[in-house]
Amino acid sequence: MTETPLTRATLLLRLRDAADSEAWGEFLRDYGPMLYRFIRSRGLQDADAADVVQDVLRSVGAAIGRFDYERDKGGFRAWLFTITRNKLATYYEKRIRANPTAGDTAELDLLNQEPGGKDELAESWEREHQRQVAAKAMRLVEPKTEPKTWKAFTMTAVNGMPADEVAAQLGMSKGAVYVSKSRVTAKLRDEVNRIIADEDAGELN
Repeated sequence: MTETPLTRATLLLRLRDAADSEAWGEFLRDYGPMLYRFIRSRGLQDADAADVVQDVLRSVGAAIGRFDYERDKGGFRAWLFTITRNKLATYYEKRIRANPTAGDTAELDLLNQEPGGKDELAESWEREHQRQVAAKAMRLVEPKTEPKTWKAFTMTAVNGMPADEVAAQLGMSKGAVYVSKSRVTAKLRDEVNRIIADEDAGELN
């Protein structure tokens, strides 16, 4: 069955209801991996990163009712980044009180810097967002694509296999493999643009 994702505005409104399992499920599917990868990239071990993700989610649940979409400030993604940054700072403050190290102190100093411009943290956050959008686009496009076409795309574009090898394995011509890759790439590009436009337009009323 083809997935019909909630629009960003609808999702954010529905997150205000803690009992809305569909909305929270979609939020976790979209943002959970992104949060985890970003937090892990700041030097946390698996269990600690999972704990910080849970802290972020609790804060989102507690504060989403007061969230006011401001496009000029980056909207929801910027708001989520601020929460995540603050939770990481709290984590490192506790570590430093218990057993300070130079690395922990440097990380806390970075987290406590006034956000602005394209600092290291913001750039890392944007990279993870791009990965999240790409993953969502692939999840949405795959069910709408003929299986052999999708397989030809993933084998070439994702796994880096030569087109002639893919053609031999799938019983296609080399030209058909190139066409499959091109068509799926175009669909993914359109889906990525749609997702980003939805995020940018998703105001709360």
